[in-house]
Amino acid sequence: MNPATVDTPPVIRPLPAALQELAICELNEKPDQIVEYILTLRKWIHNQRHLKARTNDQFLLAFLRGSKYSLERAKQKLDRYYTLKAAIPEVFNAERIVDNPQVLEIIREGIILQIPLPENDTRPCVTIIRAASYDTNKYKFADIIRVGSMFGEMMMIDDDRSTVSGFLEIMDMAGVTGSHLFQLQPDLLRKFSVFADEAMPMRQKGTCFINVPSPFEKGFNTLKGFFPEKMKSRISVCSTHEIIYEHAPREYLPVEYGGTNGTMRDIVDRMEAKLMKYREYFEDEHNYGTDEQYRYVETAYIVDSDFGTDGSFRKLEFD
Repeated sequence: MNPATVDTPPVIRPLPAALQELAICELNEKPDQIVEYILTLRKWIHNQRHLKARTNDQFLLAFLRGSKYSLERAKQKLDRYYTLKAAIPEVFNAERIVDNPQVLEIIREGIILQIPLPENDTRPCVTIIRAASYDTNKYKFADIIRVGSMFGEMMMIDDDRSTVSGFLEIMDMAGVTGSHLFQLQPDLLRKFSVFADEAMPMRQKGTCFINVPSPFEKGFNTLKGFFPEKMKSRISVCSTHEIIYEHAPREYLPVEYGGTNGTMRDIVDRMEAKLMKYREYFEDEHNYGTDEQYRYVETAYIVDSDFGTDGSFRKLEFD
């Protein structure tokens, strides 16, 4: 995925009709103006000394859709995207490569499952995270988030539903133990939640915890305090699998979740195959980021040292 030059004519992946209508109605998308918006955003990036960002068409389009075509908000979100990545080295580091044995093990164990939906379906993307299905002696919480972040980026580039319809996370807590809760690292959870909310261009529709043992429900409600305010209202604890079927009909789900769409192994195999196509993307990731010595402080968003509590950023104006 090579970067485009300033004047390279954008080539945009067309949307299915129903999804295009949704983008027009909910995101202010004007299909005949997309090229102009991308060229404008790309030119702005090239004029920022402190910012080395990807300028590929679908990448920039994701940020435009995630900002409802406000160029200023898209600029801010792009800046946050790279600034915050540098501020979470536990997740965004050199281990984010497709040949990392640990990355492959986490995928193959089915800890993260991206549910395949038909191309013309306008429902939000659904990801099931089997949060208690990993060995806490083998993996850290940051390891799971790292792999999830890789698939999140792939989704925002490849799956238009994530930026148009949005996405839903279902956290399956079956088998949760005290050791899983101990590993949650509230500070890392807070930081990554800020990144997901403030920097990722995908439309977050919510996070639903299922199969939460009653002794742990109070603890999960306490965890809400570590999420940004906007995300708190999107977090719910459900006592039944039925919530899944509201967002992903049974025919889309694997048999392990009462569906008829193959098995979790089938999903895992597809996810691994997709990851392999992103080898160059992740190997190239170290070439992008921010160089703070060149940042014009009066025209940027500056991340606080600890991400703050009520506000993640000190807001200044973009030119």
